[in-house]
Amino acid sequence: MAMLALAAGGDMISNEARREAIIDGLLDLPSKVKVVLKLDEEMKDLAELLISEQSLLVFGRGYNYATALEGALKVKEVALMHSEGILAGEMKRGPLALVDHKLPIVVIATRDACFSKQQSVIQQLHARKGRLIVMCTKGDSASVSVGGSCRVIEFPYVEDCL
Repeated sequence: MAMLALAAGGDMISNEARREAIIDGLLDLPSKVKVVLKLDEEMKDLAELLISEQSLLVFGRGYNYATALEGALKVKEVALMHSEGILAGEMKRGPLALVDHKLPIVVIATRDACFSKQQSVIQQLHARKGRLIVMCTKGDSASVSVGGSCRVIEFPYVEDCL
């Protein structure tokens, strides 16, 4: 699908660098998947922490909103746990009232155009004493871990649309 989209919009010189970055990212994707699959022990530890929970919120923004929705759906299907994928920009319109020290919250904060806004979301959730699990790009843990109080899962950088 990505290659089809690139071919359809491929006549603009101004987009050439972005197009090349996406193609390079597609070529490098198998090695990135191998790195992510090595996180299985960390994921097992996280699953053990969450096994007794009743609910889970997953916040995403931009391309990662779809990731948040899909992640929440997989939690519902596999763990049979209530979970909601939420657009991070809508956090103040209701979901923020649910946040307390008991509720586990996953925030997807990758290095993309929405990163600084996601940092703000993390700070607001931290101020409400949310139990944060932040998924971020490798090397960004210091930028997303407010006072070291949240669990951080790092994975390799990929272009935002991948």
